[in-house]
Amino acid sequence: MAGSPSAPSRRSIFAASFIGTSIEWYDYYIFGTAAALVFGTLFFPQFSSVAGTLAAFGTFAVGFIARPLGAAVIGHYGDRIGRKAMLVLTLLLTGGATALIGLLPTYAAIGVAAPLLLVLLRLLQGFGVGGEWGGAVLIATEHASPRRRAVYGSFAQFGVPIGVLTSNLAFLAVAGLPDESFVSWGWRIPFLLSVVLVVVGFVVRSRLQDAPEFEQVKAKRETSTVPFTELLRRHPRVLALASLASIAPPAVGYTVIVYMLSYGTTALDYERTTLLTLIMLSTVVWVATIVVAALLSDRFGSKRVFVIGALTAVIWPVPMFALVNTGSAGLAGLAFAVAAVVQGIMAGAQGGLFSEIFPVRVRYSGISIAYQVGGMVGGAITPLVATALFGATGSSTPIALYVTALSLLSLVAVFGLREGSARSAEQVPVR
Repeated sequence: MAGSPSAPSRRSIFAASFIGTSIEWYDYYIFGTAAALVFGTLFFPQFSSVAGTLAAFGTFAVGFIARPLGAAVIGHYGDRIGRKAMLVLTLLLTGGATALIGLLPTYAAIGVAAPLLLVLLRLLQGFGVGGEWGGAVLIATEHASPRRRAVYGSFAQFGVPIGVLTSNLAFLAVAGLPDESFVSWGWRIPFLLSVVLVVVGFVVRSRLQDAPEFEQVKAKRETSTVPFTELLRRHPRVLALASLASIAPPAVGYTVIVYMLSYGTTALDYERTTLLTLIMLSTVVWVATIVVAALLSDRFGSKRVFVIGALTAVIWPVPMFALVNTGSAGLAGLAFAVAAVVQGIMAGAQGGLFSEIFPVRVRYSGISIAYQVGGMVGGAITPLVATALFGATGSSTPIALYVTALSLLSLVAVFGLREGSARSAEQVPVR
């Protein structure tokens, strides 16, 4: 089918998966950065410093609560209508909400309506992101040959570190402003830039077609009537294990890219620009590790590589905090770089692994819900728990042990997943 609309080039698949996902994660992560740096002051000024930070992180967490709902709803239509249409929708939802946050009046201007609107827009942002990852992975892996699924699945995974990189670059560009200017208007610029990025992503994604693997199911009228119900009835074990396996990557990731910004600037007196720069540099290591892990996954198996990544996630949190606590920028950079390796190993394997464990008729819903439930537990709660633990104990050790415990859940769960079982059972021919 080469040259037909159903057989896009590897370059166009990469662009649709990677560029669109990068833009959406940029939108998502700038909220986390703003929550750590400025939202407590602007939208919750009536609280104490710690309570304001908790409120800002709570608003950040709201987006994660919406993500499983977005995964279920968008996954439903992705399994019934098609992957491409939903990818365009998620881009518009997330980008539109992000731009509106950049225009939002603060508490000083409109009172309690400001944090309420912030929460509403964060919910919309999270709803859109909820259906993004699954569609981006499938638009790539369903066009791939069996021996290249992990590499194709990693295209969407690049979007996470690139989103972190670009969001930190955007904030780094304005972080040097005087505090008064940064708090007044500088923080809005990264949010407003989303408008330009969404236009680029829309053009790229609108040119893509769904893969033959899905089109065959659709043509035979074998799509699931209610994918979520079918998942719960026929695949509850796989859904539960995949959700638990998805906890470790965001638990490690959000500890670094969100909580460390608050912890490092308030408890350890790191400069804001120093931490943003270190996190930004670590994303280069993250991307490189994803590439290596994806190649190894296609050679040795995605499950085996993911297990290695989850094991490193269990081991690393305690030494990571010990290095950051020295107050040395160099050692903090080392801590973040190794954390990036930890995340990259799991990210390089996850797309290929998850696309193999769910049947095609419920695959969009299955991998989306599992990924987002794991993200909610590992990503939404971790900055909140970390802030509360440090406030109660004055020590980072309980935080490190908490992240270790979450990662151990993922390590145990991934052993129960059977790689390739869904595709083998279906025997759906692929290119």
